Amino acid sequence: MKIAKTLGQAVAAATLGMSLSAGALAEEINIGFTGPLSGGAALYGENTLSGLRMAVDEINDAGGFDLNGEKTTVNLVSLDDRYSPSQAATNAKRLKQESEVAAVFVPHSGGIFALQDFNEKDDFLVMAYSSVPSITEKGNSLTLRIPPTFDGYVKAFTEYALEHQGSKLGMGGATHEYAKIWSAMVKQEWADQGGEVVADNAMDYNKSADFYTGVSRIISEGPDVMFVGGASEPTGLVVQQARQMGFQGGFMVMDQAKIDEVAEVAGGLDMMEGAIGVVPLSVYETDAAQDFIERYKAEYDKMPGSEAAYNYLALHALVEAMDATDSTDPKTVRAAIGDALKNMDENKNPYEVTEVTENGGFVTETTLAVVKDGKIVQVEID
Repeated sequence: MKIAKTLGQAVAAATLGMSLSAGALAEEINIGFTGPLSGGAALYGENTLSGLRMAVDEINDAGGFDLNGEKTTVNLVSLDDRYSPSQAATNAKRLKQESEVAAVFVPHSGGIFALQDFNEKDDFLVMAYSSVPSITEKGNSLTLRIPPTFDGYVKAFTEYALEHQGSKLGMGGATHEYAKIWSAMVKQEWADQGGEVVADNAMDYNKSADFYTGVSRIISEGPDVMFVGGASEPTGLVVQQARQMGFQGGFMVMDQAKIDEVAEVAGGLDMMEGAIGVVPLSVYETDAAQDFIERYKAEYDKMPGSEAAYNYLALHALVEAMDATDSTDPKTVRAAIGDALKNMDENKNPYEVTEVTENGGFVTETTLAVVKDGKIVQVEID
């Protein structure tokens, strides 16, 4: 990992109130990010990055953390990959070679899989913000999956939709790798539970804002439920255009899109009536979640989503593990993440994650929310 020592950093550290002896210099570690910061998924990428920035600011404003007896600050190096797996791989190579990062945060499965082709050889952690189960099932020893896997969502969402909304499903998800995996699992689960897939028309959420043609093809087959989902912003446009074309059924919303964020684009929760999705952070009532929401809103003047909260807590856990082990070695840090999650301050852990599976997955409860009478309601999963 790159350690930089400059007079300017020492002055900045002193300004932050660090206790530096005469002639001492602040040390700095680099943490990488590659994600979509332009194109249709730019808001998704920026939401992810905002949580990382918030964590970095808190760590540095507190004077950094202890690393081998030295006060050390964090520098977040972010690169735009436009949701492209190949660009994500190029960015990661650059981050490792130029900035000597020991960890790269990446919020899309295509990019994660691309990085997993070489991260063990190049010796850096992949901090994976994606719920695709195979990310950790592959056995990559330097990967940490941050959100829960979506296979639990697929089963629970399908059961609820079939019971409450009807048996005919129209598929209108996105075309990127993550959405393709989700779609395949939904189609299989829907059939296994006795439902019928009447339409399948995936759309490129990252390049288009006009989904009328694709949506009309789905609606023409008379579905009771539409499967939708990519980033929240284009998902909101799909929902809006479906309602404008007369669709009265429910929506099964892929976990990448968040119901409250989708509703803002679609025209309000009334447009989302009958939607099924993950429970938005805004609905969580725990002290840790509410404390994070209040601080985030003060910083960014908007409601945070899970992208911000999960990546915020993951970066804090990463630094906690470095602090506890006096190491930036990726293998050492990876092994210490579980204890770091248990020991970190509660207000830095809005989802109260305290466990990591043997293959590197953060353990979080699967949740389900529906929109009823214009409100988001959490539903217990059996």
